[in-house]
Amino acid sequence: MNPEEHIAELAARGNPYTVDDVVAILQEQKWLLGEPSAEQRAFCERAVSLLGHFAADRVGLVELLRLVFSYDAAKILQSSEAHAVLTRYAARDVIRLLALFLLHPVPFTSERFKEAVTLLKEKLELHGRDLFHPIRLALAGRAGEGELDRVILLADEAATLGFAVPVKSVRARMLEFCSALD
Repeated sequence: MNPEEHIAELAARGNPYTVDDVVAILQEQKWLLGEPSAEQRAFCERAVSLLGHFAADRVGLVELLRLVFSYDAAKILQSSEAHAVLTRYAARDVIRLLALFLLHPVPFTSERFKEAVTLLKEKLELHGRDLFHPIRLALAGRAGEGELDRVILLADEAATLGFAVPVKSVRARMLEFCSALD
């Protein structure tokens, strides 16, 4: 099954998860201690709407949320997946230009993400995997499909909400990734 068919199949099944499922996962993983604030609950609503239909099961949802709450560029760059992505044509150019784009401490919203992708497409004349896998690797910690874009969109919001673990913003992730890149 190709990635588009897989995503279509997950979307057709609908979103079996609720806000309470996300809250429970955050509490189980010790990313949230106690009851969520109104802002944290709103984040959980957004997380379930963005990630829920991409998770085939609860373990899959935990793993997607883990990408929001846990980021270690040095560890990411040690993976064979990272090496495979970074040896592709223009991958380091994508990282470099994205890093320059993210130097300005502006919240990384879906509009800002679209601006970044448009800029990268125009400047580097790349599309598909050659463009998106380096972005996803640097900002979500994994190369992969569209569900990782949703992880990226949740990072800045989570970074401001005072969860039990510090969440790295998109800008902080990019700075850490570039620092760890040889």
